[in-house]
This record gives sequence, C-alpha cells and structure tokens, in this order.
Amino acid sequence: MAVMSAPAAGSRPFLNRSLAVFGTTIFAEMSALAARTGSINLGQGFPDTDGPAEIAEAAVRAIRDGKGNQYPPGPGVPELRTAIAHHQERFHGLAFDPDTEVLVTAGATEAIAASLLALLEPGDEVIALEPYYDSYAACIAMAGAVRVPLTLRAPDFRLDVDALRAAVTPRTRLLLLNTPHNPTGTVLTPAELAAVAELAIERDLLVVTDEVYEHLVFEGTHVPLASLPGMRERTVTISSAGKTFSFTGWKVGWVTAPPALTAAVRSAKQFLTYVASGPFQYAIAEALALPDAYYDTFRADLAAKRDILADGLTAAGFEVYRPQGTYFITTDITPLGEKDGLAFCRALPERCGVVAIPNQVFYDDRAAGATQVRWAFCKREDVLRDAVDRLGRLAR
Repeated sequence: MAVMSAPAAGSRPFLNRSLAVFGTTIFAEMSALAARTGSINLGQGFPDTDGPAEIAEAAVRAIRDGKGNQYPPGPGVPELRTAIAHHQERFHGLAFDPDTEVLVTAGATEAIAASLLALLEPGDEVIALEPYYDSYAACIAMAGAVRVPLTLRAPDFRLDVDALRAAVTPRTRLLLLNTPHNPTGTVLTPAELAAVAELAIERDLLVVTDEVYEHLVFEGTHVPLASLPGMRERTVTISSAGKTFSFTGWKVGWVTAPPALTAAVRSAKQFLTYVASGPFQYAIAEALALPDAYYDTFRADLAAKRDILADGLTAAGFEVYRPQGTYFITTDITPLGEKDGLAFCRALPERCGVVAIPNQVFYDDRAAGATQVRWAFCKREDVLRDAVDRLGRLAR
C-alpha cells in the first residue's frame, strides 16, 4: 500500500485551514491518558453501565427480525419519528408532524452539524454560549461562518441578556443555545428564555437549541425555547437518546422543527451519514415510551451521584459550582494553589489516578476558563467514591 508523504515545502497543508486550529479533541487526549495510566475517567461524558435491559433486547430483536439491517429511510424509521413526536407532546406540549417536522440523525452531534451547514452562509455570525461543546466551533467553521461567544461567568453562569442584545449585529444569522448547559450545568430560566425569544423575533434570528440533557434537570425546569410564543417557526430543536437512556454508542439523535427548517437540515444531513443506527432506531422508539417512573428514577439516581462527587470535590479543596442539570460538575482549582487547568488535568492522573477535562478548551476567551475543570458523575457509585478517595490526596 502506498504511503502518503508529507506536503512538500511551501505547498498547501492537507487539512482544511478552518479545521487546522482544532487538532485532536481534548476528550480523545484525556481518555487515552486515562487508559495509559489506569486512572478513573471522569473526563468524557459516557456512563459506565448500560441502559435498560428491555431496550437493549429491543435492539437485538430488531436485528433478528431484519428491521434496520439495511438502509433505513433517510428521515428515520416511521416508528421512531412517531415516537419522537409523541415525546415532544407528552413532555413539552409541542405538536410536530412526524412526516414533515421530525428528522432522525446520527446523534445530536450530526444534528448540530447538519443544522449549521444547512442554515449558515459564509460570513454569517453565530452567537453561542461560552463555554461550549467543542463541536459547535468546528461546525461553525466548516460552514464558513463566524462564531461570537457569549460568556457565562462563574460562579452562577447565568445568561447576560444585555450582553446578548449587544452581541447581535446586522450579520447575526443564528443563536446557538444549549440548555441544560454543558459544561456548566446551567438551566436557562423561563425569564432568560423569554428574553432570548423577544430578541430573536425582534431581529428575525434563527435559533438552534441543543437540549440533549432535557431529562437531566435536578433544579429548575427544562423549558424548550420552541414552546414560547412566536418561536416554534424559527427554532430547530435538537435532542438525542444517548444521555437519557445510557446508550451513547448507538448514536440516535433527532431534530424537530417546522417543515421548511426540517427540509433544509435534511438536505445537509443526507450528504453526511445519509442514514445510521438502523436497528437502534426501533429500540429507541420503544425507549421513548417508557413510563414516567423510568425518567424520575434515572434523574434521582444522577442527582445522588452529583452530590457524592460535589461533596467529595469540596472536601478535596476545590471551589465547586453545583450544577442544576447535565452529567457534569465544574470546579475551580484556585483554592488548591493552581492556575492552569490544562496543566492540572494533564498531571492529575499521576498525582491521584483520576482524569478530568480542563474547561479552557471550551472557551474562545481562554482566560475566563483557565482555572476551571469539568468532572463527569455519570458513573457507578462505587467508582465515584473511589475517585473521591483518590482526590482526597490533594487536600493532604
């Protein structure tokens, strides 16, 4: 097999310049570090136990029955699209037509990419809440658009409505919101969402909302932006099954939006994966119909795990910002005499056998997140207690 050589001196690099600045994701780096050192991985946000056994069995049954083993329909299998529409009405009072207003994607990450590629032109400005999930910046760059960060600042990480209004220019095309918010755990309040809606309508802006943690709210209430007056027709709502049902590897996500926006996103999505996750789509259709008791128990279990880790981090000497939702806790390392979160996280496995993620990689304004570190608590209780014991070495 031929081996591709490096570019000749003075020639153009292989990688598109809009992506060259991103390099390898911090998740890959830290997960590799955890594996190499045998550390407890509280960095990447995936559970260490599988979701409901009956849903896993539903996927096995679909495979055995030949459902989804070949290409599923481009918009997603009808059973799942119908289940998504029922879910939106059941939990949020939002009515969507499963045939024209629901699109199944390869996880929320593809939904975000397809939405931004479909809706943005080069030079358009996108306002995104900072710190932000790392794919946001990359997808905005691939679309040739310009990201405009709106910083959520410690200790409360609240939306600054005046700063949001000031950030809008004649070039602003789209607002990219994430609530519940990764990595801070902030849940936008009805008043904050109402202010966003007022501005979006006034300035005729599109909004893409990433709501993958919609069922992981411990304090407050998740309110979809699309449920506010005047917002359904201008909002692309994104969610997925991975976080809610603990099957992150199945990569089943979705978009709900009015027909014209759904069609636009589908036009981009068809040239990304085209289709994915065939048998798993049938299984997630069953998962979405699980009784309220499942959602309540899952949320309560994660809230208890949040408290175990938050209390342990406090005892270890961190300043802890207890999250309202999501899988994650943000801390500040300044009380430990540390100033650089990236250096701290790279050294932590050798110091006490735990891996975390430095928040500064989620900021354009690196200084704003320089001393913040993110921890995932979606792990078994015994794993969290072991991690807490190890982190206790930092306080000794």
